[in-house]
Amino acid sequence: MAGQLQEEQQVTRPKVMKVDSVETWDSYVSQATNQGCPIITHFTASWCMPSVAMNSFFEEIASDYPDVLFLTVDVDEVKEVATRLEIKAMPTFSLIRDGATVDKLVGANPEEIRKRIEGFLQSKRVDVA
Repeated sequence: MAGQLQEEQQVTRPKVMKVDSVETWDSYVSQATNQGCPIITHFTASWCMPSVAMNSFFEEIASDYPDVLFLTVDVDEVKEVATRLEIKAMPTFSLIRDGATVDKLVGANPEEIRKRIEGFLQSKRVDVA
């Protein structure tokens, strides 16, 4: 039974996609924009303990919103993306719609992040209605 469950989980895509290059970033943003899919990005760094501490929270919240693209960007590995989005501190959470940053939250504050994400997604639902 446990083996079957693991197989089913492997078939579904990872909840949080890791961005490893500018090309990967551009590809994800382009695809999401074309599909009208909102993006939530966690800008992190391996040396930043608050960022590392937020990884499991980010994975958890990603599972709550299957219609949203969740990305993680290590600012040291993909500096150009961090520079382009003016990321100055870690962790930073960026909420993106139609290729543009709508909201940005700096710091490891799970309650506030959850609240901002919910507000961000509610505003999209209202726009469509």
